Amino acid sequence: MKLLSYFRGEAFQRGVHPPGCKHTADTPIRRLPFAPRLVVPLSQHIGKPSRPIVRVGEEVLRGQPIAEADGWLSVPQHAPATGVVEAIELRPSARGPWTECIVIRVYEASTQEVLWGTPQDLDAFPPQDIVLAVQRTGMVGLGGAAFPSHAKLTVPEGARVETLVVNGCECEPYLTCDHRVMVEQARDLMTGIRHAMRATGALRAIIGVEDNKPAAAEAMRRALPPGSEIFVEEVPTKYPQGSEKMLVTALFGVEVPSGKLPLSLGMVVNNVGTLAALGRLLPAGQGLIERVVTVTGPGVARPGDYRVPLGTPISFVLDYAGAPAQARQVILGGPMMGQSVASLDVPVTKGVSGVLVFRGEDMAGREGRKTFPCIKCGECVESCPMGLNPSMLGMLAARREYDAMGEQYHLGDCFECGCCTYTCPSNIPLVQQFRVAKQILREKAAA
Repeated sequence: MKLLSYFRGEAFQRGVHPPGCKHTADTPIRRLPFAPRLVVPLSQHIGKPSRPIVRVGEEVLRGQPIAEADGWLSVPQHAPATGVVEAIELRPSARGPWTECIVIRVYEASTQEVLWGTPQDLDAFPPQDIVLAVQRTGMVGLGGAAFPSHAKLTVPEGARVETLVVNGCECEPYLTCDHRVMVEQARDLMTGIRHAMRATGALRAIIGVEDNKPAAAEAMRRALPPGSEIFVEEVPTKYPQGSEKMLVTALFGVEVPSGKLPLSLGMVVNNVGTLAALGRLLPAGQGLIERVVTVTGPGVARPGDYRVPLGTPISFVLDYAGAPAQARQVILGGPMMGQSVASLDVPVTKGVSGVLVFRGEDMAGREGRKTFPCIKCGECVESCPMGLNPSMLGMLAARREYDAMGEQYHLGDCFECGCCTYTCPSNIPLVQQFRVAKQILREKAAA
């Protein structure tokens, strides 16, 4: 399908407008110190976990591969710091189940210079070799989905990509890590876009950024290569504009068909943070060992965007940012789609874009609220960006009629944005019910 023109200022239907709370948007990125121990999970991505290639007691250099990809839908892991492998064992994860991790005791006297990596000329690489180079970096989607980037840049046989859509919306409240990357690393972003265009064969790239980020849009326009087919477009601020399907609708005025990906329309969508990191790592032949994380919330004394070594325990991050030990709730990601953590021992992984901290007084009036029966008000239906019927899905979930949710009411189209839960006056945890239903359906399909 040819998309030779696009619209400006178009908005997708429905959605919500939660308070932005982006108080850290004007603060430059700062570097977080190294924790005494870093915990590197072998599963930081969608797909098969990595395989460790180091042993307990082995010294490792910062940037050195410590786990290899186990198959196509898998990525390697690299040492976030110079130190010694102290253990390879099960540790708690943010999702709940314990997962195998490589524990590195960091050498305090080390300069922590990245000494691992061989510069490479990506311009001389054919597209398939660029994809393999992306896999070697261990890169996954840094927007939160953590889908292996090389798999997303692989164009299936018979398909054609015309447009690379670069997602710079960052519509979640509180989060500003992508905003700071666009402002401070615009040139790296352009380099990453160029390599992604060559890998996919895209003829042009369009960077979509919400119109509440004028500084980011201006920084990227200044960094545009002369005569390039890369464009910056501002779209209306609305949640969940950062969903790839919503962004495609906002830019092109078309909808991605149900059950399909943007690839069906000749597009591939990537996050700005992902491509900026690739623009820095690919030419140097290095792996992903750190990422920018927004650390904020009412319970943080020194909020901001921090460059955090992967594997850093959340407790260390909070201590450095000045969060009280009695913090009532800690959320990884944004408040709409993020998840609360039960243990501060879990580490920062590739998919963690934010650490939000709320005190007891911030939660007053929210915790302990009763859930009431659905009053058929239709607020969830009016807010659902996918045009689903969350009210009906919720009632089916309560009756455990999961098959009907998937077959008749298109549960698979729900990407768990949380708009329905946000607007429900009866305080029904709709999106949590949908997550449970999806998991049960996945288990049934696997069986």
